[in-house]
Amino acid sequence: MIKISHYFSTIDITKGLFVAILLSLFIYLEHFGYSIFIVITIFALLGLYLLIDSEAKVWFWSGFFISMLWFWWIMLSFKIYQIAWVMPFGLIGIGLLYGLMFLILYKIAQLISSKTKIPIVFLLAICLFTISYIHPFGFDWLKLEIIFHNSYLGTSWWQFGLILFAIALAQYRQNLLFLFLVFLAYSPTAYTTNTNINPSIKVTTTNIPIDVKWQEESSQLILQQIFQTIDDGINDGYDLIVFPESTLTMFLNYETAILEVLQEKSQKITIVIGALFWDDGIPRNSTYIFNNNTISVAHKYILVPFGEYNPLPKWIGEWINKIIYDGGADYIASETMSEYKIDGVIYRNAICYEATSKKLYKDNPKNMIAISNNGWFVPSTEPTLQRLLLEHYSKQHGTTIYHSVNMSPSYIVANGKTVFIK
Repeated sequence: MIKISHYFSTIDITKGLFVAILLSLFIYLEHFGYSIFIVITIFALLGLYLLIDSEAKVWFWSGFFISMLWFWWIMLSFKIYQIAWVMPFGLIGIGLLYGLMFLILYKIAQLISSKTKIPIVFLLAICLFTISYIHPFGFDWLKLEIIFHNSYLGTSWWQFGLILFAIALAQYRQNLLFLFLVFLAYSPTAYTTNTNINPSIKVTTTNIPIDVKWQEESSQLILQQIFQTIDDGINDGYDLIVFPESTLTMFLNYETAILEVLQEKSQKITIVIGALFWDDGIPRNSTYIFNNNTISVAHKYILVPFGEYNPLPKWIGEWINKIIYDGGADYIASETMSEYKIDGVIYRNAICYEATSKKLYKDNPKNMIAISNNGWFVPSTEPTLQRLLLEHYSKQHGTTIYHSVNMSPSYIVANGKTVFIK
């Protein structure tokens, strides 16, 4: 029988926290503009080495603190919903969820090792490799391989697997020389960033706080700003202008007058803008495309768990919606991914969270237009982690991503590197 008190050793908690810090520093160094490749490489290797060399209790606390250091910003949305009291409970809940996940993986490795005599260090390495493919409630931002994104080592599946194997082998043989095998996972640090960027696309940034965005009295001012930005894009000679997710916080398909204005302007410039769509009783988070006086709509394919839909059983999901979201209905996802063609170029549609999901990179799309509203999570490290994930997928799939954002800088990602919009 497992005694919970055994998991509250100061030494184990401290070790777990230290490992978590080592495996999270890449986010914070990037966030504050200090991504030094050699530092990130050493810290990431040390963090993995210590974790593979640790026991079950340290694995629990490592998972607990990693989730907090990576995802603490999720709690900021509760403040916007005016239920800040939920924040500490939610943070502990996230920590326990990932802590238990790490603990279960360790116990599985321990059981297999005892039955097969396979050295546990190799099984623990496999567990760490597997974590990137385990998505609690569909949330898939814990990609351990990206700890090497701004380092001298690669982030593809085989490179990360090789790194873990080298660490496990060094521990099994008790010879640190085997760590030199990680150099086989070396990744060049110089990339051409502007090869595939279309200079005729204007990617806009808006800075509209959430509490202002959803006020009815703000809608007219926001509309005026949008129309002025479109006119500026036309005068500057752009062919396509992109606005963030939910720039228009209305069911735009029912706003005839606004649609007519945007259609008219689309004769001079193609407009891609985020807004809501009412689909016969079904609310959708959507992208509207205005091109040459025509309108097309691309709906969101991958919804945010707990943010746009509730992944829990219906009875408890309805209770949570009532307590937290005032009984609001869940969004409904599109059954298929959306793409649209502009001037002969096909763009994969991506609305916020789904741009960071591997599912959306099926068939290696060459171009993607992503729109996000980061107002729920600022100020925080969320925009930084989001960008690191986009850079990772851009590099792995050869996708150029045009990312328009509210409340944090917009940018274009090409060949795994970011060009910020001035």
